[in-house]
Amino acid sequence: MADRPGPQIYAIAAHRGFADALVAGLVPRYSESGFGLARLTLLLPSRRTVRTVTEAFVRTVKGGLLLPRMVVAGDLDLDETLGPLLDPLGAGADIPPAADPTRRWLKLAQYLTLVKGEDAPKGAALLRRALAIGQTMDRLLVEGIDPDSLMQEPIIGLVKDQASHWEMATADFLKVHACWAAECDARGEIDAPARRNRLFEHAARRWKENPPPHPVVAAGVTSASPALARLLRVVSELPGGAVILPDLDLGLGQAAWDELGSAGMPETPDGAPFGRNDAVTHPQYHLKLLLNRMGIAREEVQPWHRSGLSAAPPARSRAISSLFLPPRASAEWAGLPSEQRRLSGVRLMECAHPGEEAQAIALLIRSALEVPERRIALITPDRGLAGRVVALLRRWNIAADDTAGLPLAQSVAGRLFLQLSEVMAERAAPVPLLALLGHPRVRADERRAAWLDHVRALDLRLRGPRPDAGLEAIGAIVAASKSDDLIAWWQEIEAILSPLLGLGEVVGLVEVLDALTAAAEALCGEPIWGGPDGRSLSALIEDLREAAREAGTSLPVVDVPSALRDAMDRIAVRPPWGGHPRVAVYGLLEARMARADLVICGALHEGSWPASPAPDPLLPPAVLRALGVPGADFRIGLAAHDLAAALGAPEVVLSWSGRDAAGPVIPSRFVLRVQALLGAKLVDEHREGEAVRLARLLCEAPSAPPYPQPKPLPSAEQRMVDISATGLDRLRSDPYQFYASKILHLAALDAVDADMGPAQQGIAVHAILDRWHKSGGELGQLLAITDEELDAMSAHPLMRSLWRPRLVKALEWIGLEVERMRSEGRRVLATESWGGMTVDGVRIHGRADRLDALPDGGLAIVDYKTGKPPSGRMVEEGFSLQLGLIGLMAQAGGFDGVAGRPERFEYWSLGKSDKSDTGFGYIEEPVRDEGGRKRTGPLREDFLAETERFLHDAIAKWIKGNEPFTARLNPDIGGYNDFDQLMRLDEWQARTERENAKGGA
Repeated sequence: MADRPGPQIYAIAAHRGFADALVAGLVPRYSESGFGLARLTLLLPSRRTVRTVTEAFVRTVKGGLLLPRMVVAGDLDLDETLGPLLDPLGAGADIPPAADPTRRWLKLAQYLTLVKGEDAPKGAALLRRALAIGQTMDRLLVEGIDPDSLMQEPIIGLVKDQASHWEMATADFLKVHACWAAECDARGEIDAPARRNRLFEHAARRWKENPPPHPVVAAGVTSASPALARLLRVVSELPGGAVILPDLDLGLGQAAWDELGSAGMPETPDGAPFGRNDAVTHPQYHLKLLLNRMGIAREEVQPWHRSGLSAAPPARSRAISSLFLPPRASAEWAGLPSEQRRLSGVRLMECAHPGEEAQAIALLIRSALEVPERRIALITPDRGLAGRVVALLRRWNIAADDTAGLPLAQSVAGRLFLQLSEVMAERAAPVPLLALLGHPRVRADERRAAWLDHVRALDLRLRGPRPDAGLEAIGAIVAASKSDDLIAWWQEIEAILSPLLGLGEVVGLVEVLDALTAAAEALCGEPIWGGPDGRSLSALIEDLREAAREAGTSLPVVDVPSALRDAMDRIAVRPPWGGHPRVAVYGLLEARMARADLVICGALHEGSWPASPAPDPLLPPAVLRALGVPGADFRIGLAAHDLAAALGAPEVVLSWSGRDAAGPVIPSRFVLRVQALLGAKLVDEHREGEAVRLARLLCEAPSAPPYPQPKPLPSAEQRMVDISATGLDRLRSDPYQFYASKILHLAALDAVDADMGPAQQGIAVHAILDRWHKSGGELGQLLAITDEELDAMSAHPLMRSLWRPRLVKALEWIGLEVERMRSEGRRVLATESWGGMTVDGVRIHGRADRLDALPDGGLAIVDYKTGKPPSGRMVEEGFSLQLGLIGLMAQAGGFDGVAGRPERFEYWSLGKSDKSDTGFGYIEEPVRDEGGRKRTGPLREDFLAETERFLHDAIAKWIKGNEPFTARLNPDIGGYNDFDQLMRLDEWQARTERENAKGGA
């Protein structure tokens, strides 16, 4: 029904709530006779909008109702297709079918390789570049621009005026597009945006020539695509037709409207449709662009039907209009009275960090639900914040679905598939392997408990440096466990994963997808494809497999995880309906036209809302502007429009935090404009402080009493433990460490995939030298033994190769030194020999690295060190007594086949040395001779006696006595930190040091 001649264009103000106001106007206009509304066709922007408008009909109309036909125009950003009215079967037979987007992506990568040759990116980088080329093509096609337009003057000249990298990128783009266009012509296909434009033009032409018998109304469509704009113009002129725009500000002054810029009208001096000073970040700019492309003046737009439904006050619209004024027009803020500055019903909530923000938002939602029939919507582009709020609401059994969805790569099924690809790419490295085997969908049945027991057992076996690449190295580690159950379990795993690791360095995408799919099903069974994430993963694999088969795509196996992750990140897994009926969590796209009584806008900081503009990587801004394509800042204007629409709710909370996970952040420019409009006095009146206060109280806990320095006092029976040669040093320097290891029987676990540290290096050195000495100690055998032992090490080849050259030089020095000493009459008696003795009823034991017989009949005690040996002062003070204890045991006959009095105590270090012929290796004694030049360390003749005194003292205090095992008794003595977390060191050390300092003062 037409109210006036000419185009029927209407607008619904932001403060009225689009869906409810739309329905309130449709019902009286189109339900007068017969079926009325049932004959009406509503053209809506997205599938979500259909649901929103349906709910509005239910709220507005009491009793039974035949709904109008709702047709989706299809949102490109949501990857939606056109409804059957615009893309009917057979009616558009003269329009070629659309090319498959996945096949296009892979073919563009193939063409880019042909164009660039050896200079082309490789692997995942090639696919990312191909995706960027496809996105640029779509960006031009949506605007109705043929990419071949870049070959016309003056565009060619404009391209040549840019920096050289732009010229090269544009040239590559044109060559790749030419290859793709030729293939499309051969296949009789066109790109999806071009087909969409043709379908819009087809519908516009058909309706103009033969208007439909029943009215058509386009509502909420704001896309400024030229083809869609022409269709909307036709709809506005149909009998009974109308176009209804959301949140068009009819009250914006003409001067401010003109300040928005040319907006698609070629009125600029250089003839470009977009001026350099266009206010593309303004929320009304894209609506002005749409009106200009429709050929409609703003004066032709009328307000839509008014209703008495719950909405924000009209004054809110005036305040919103003032809030987003362009730069020159915003000067009028200075003269605005306070009543026009207020944003009644709008609150500002600033939190310290995202966790606190999520807590406060959850409290706001929980509180609002106490009001019957009140609907709440959280709108945020930050998926992390949305996930936190959803999780926090579960405490109160509130199931709020994040309707924007989760990237497939972060879903349960998607993560499993990526972990499989990482195991393949990293050749079964421990970290991805253990993550895969412990995934929640692997053996998620009655076998799960036993399966996890095996995973934990394997985890313990893989602690330490990374083993050699491949399943064989891990299989050898498992075989060493001598556990038949674990070995049988690993053989099952090996059979599943072997095909993945046998694909080669470069693999076909079809081949690798088949192998990954087979492995996933072998580990998880059919449940891997269940649920929304499993179905999305299945659809992605089928698309990739079919497209890769045609394109013949191959890529390095190490790039497979990155390529799959990129593909999965572009797919959102949305939960099925069925959450709380009055709570909704939206992204910006999903929130358009949604209605709620309380709207919370979260994560309002720069980089999130609005997102940082991403310039086109292939075409320079000047070229895009000349072609008539909106710049990168255009999406800031869309984000501003989303916020302006959200501000139309009856009650609004604008929320942001002072930092994110990476560090401090800047509040959104929109928040800063709100604060500037309100002024310092009104900002405090609009501040939401109660939710933040309650959020902090929820996270607060009563202060724990200060944790004291641990001083455990075990019983006499518990104290009766043996002491090792290295344990005495630990007992004297840090008794708590000795208590934890010897009395509590605790041991620190190495990290998975740890770097090869001194401990592993020391094990290798001792094994090499022990084998060499026992094989006769011939210098020529040392290098061969070294190679054999290193090859047998359970360490990654990279770690071995980095350490090997230095080790060989140091071992060569040891071999030369042993030969020199042998020529002087010194000979090796024992290596890696275990010995012991009993002192005061306590067993003392240890392993001697090497015991040598001196020419005069005495003994030399040798200890190998891969780094710097302990200092003489450490030995003198009784904190490094290993050599002395070994000497006491040797003197007491504690080593089989060794007799004599120890006379020399030597550390053989493999560290760098200027005195060594090989550059590595030196001998150092921690004792000194009477009258010698050395000033630190005990006297040689007193060393064993002093060691024995320290030993008796330690036994008397801690083993036989009642001395507490005090943590960090000697804090200046380093070297042991295995149990710092157990002793809660950080909780008391600084306080104890301050107290000791005050006591000393």
